[in-house]
Amino acid sequence: MSDKYEALDLIEEITRNDGSKYFEISNIDQNGIAELAVNHGMIKNVKILQLNIPRTQALLTYEKYIKENYDLETLTNEDDWKHPKWVEWKKPKGKVLDAYHMILKSNRIG
Repeated sequence: MSDKYEALDLIEEITRNDGSKYFEISNIDQNGIAELAVNHGMIKNVKILQLNIPRTQALLTYEKYIKENYDLETLTNEDDWKHPKWVEWKKPKGKVLDAYHMILKSNRIG
């Protein structure tokens, strides 16, 4: 979907409004959007757990999936930071979910 490439290089913990939590592989720009989503009441909390995660094949697989399936908001777009939207990225079974789990495991998260 997105023609813009964004390297993912951190892992964050997202707390939904219902109190449940999940992990996301992200970057500082997307973390800023998550912080704005907290401020607008779309999610309850976001916390960075790990910075500068290794550029493994699993990470490249996950990045490719995100790029092909989601339009990423950015802090350089005024409409995105004035009116952030929160989209929880799906992790379909198969190579994407396997890559996601491998990233978390190799960073000792989860």
